[in-house]
Amino acid sequence: MRCPYCASTASKVVDKRDNAEDFSTRRRRQCLRCGRRFTTYERIEKVDVVVIKKDGSLENFDCEKLKKGIKKAVDLEKITEGDIDNFCEEVERKVMVSTNPLTTTDIGNMVLDWLKTLDPLAYMRFASVYKDFKSVKDLKKELEELI
Repeated sequence: MRCPYCASTASKVVDKRDNAEDFSTRRRRQCLRCGRRFTTYERIEKVDVVVIKKDGSLENFDCEKLKKGIKKAVDLEKITEGDIDNFCEEVERKVMVSTNPLTTTDIGNMVLDWLKTLDPLAYMRFASVYKDFKSVKDLKKELEELI
C-alpha cells in the first residue's frame, strides 16, 4: 500500500475493522517513513452472474430489480425492507453458487414460495404480474390453489 503523503510502500496496520453490512474491511495504517496515518478499505469485487430469461437470452442478475418487483407487491408494514433485502441477498447467493445459470422462472418461483409463507395477499399481487393473468378465471384458479 502506497502512502498518500510520501509515496512510501512501507506501512503498518494500526487498526482493522470488519463491516458486516457491506462486507468490507477498514484498515487504519501508519507510514513507516513519514509517520502519518491513512485509511484503506478492502471490498470483495462483485462478480457478474447471469440468469436465463424466458425468451432464452442471458441477462446479468440484478438484485435491485428483484427488490423493486417485490416491493410493488408487498405491504411494507407486514414485510419490512430489511426482510426483502435479506431475501434478495439469499437469492443472489443461490444464483452465484449454482453450477448452471438459473432461469428467471426459478427466481420467480423462489419469490412466490417466500411470499406464500409470509403474506398471501402479496403472493397474489406478485403472481398476477409474474404469471401474467389474462382474466379473473386465472386469478380465481390461483387463489383456489393457494387456499
